[in-house]
Amino acid sequence: MRALLQRVTGASVVVGDETVGAIGAGLLVLVGISRDDTEAEAGYIVEKAVNLRIFSDDEGRFQSSALDMGAELLVVSQFTLYGDTRKGRRPSFTHAAAHAHADSLFARTLDLFRETGLKVETGRFQAYMKVSLINDGPVTIMLDTADRERPRRG
Repeated sequence: MRALLQRVTGASVVVGDETVGAIGAGLLVLVGISRDDTEAEAGYIVEKAVNLRIFSDDEGRFQSSALDMGAELLVVSQFTLYGDTRKGRRPSFTHAAAHAHADSLFARTLDLFRETGLKVETGRFQAYMKVSLINDGPVTIMLDTADRERPRRG
């Protein structure tokens, strides 16, 4: 599972002419689910996302997490995070989860985010969405559950 975290002062998702999700200060979380992901990966992503200290103190140092700040979360399904561009000119999405698996695991991921007590908004699964954000910093962090197995130095 992958998640792209963007610290924002505000973000929203529009489907057609309807705003289906909107937040103030917090995190826009784009979530990509692979065909091999399970609830364990969802738990890892949620725990990391809400506990990462990526909110600045008065001196500009990353000292607080989304939980510390009571941040709002806009969580959007984003299968294109699994786009493989190593060959050719068109991304391959063969590692992205199939619809049924992605839908159920994304729903469970939303539940886990909501269990943190933070305000959670979302887009509409498998819809064409227009996502707007005001990136704060900008601060953008990529989480990938595959990184748990990689050494930090080497």
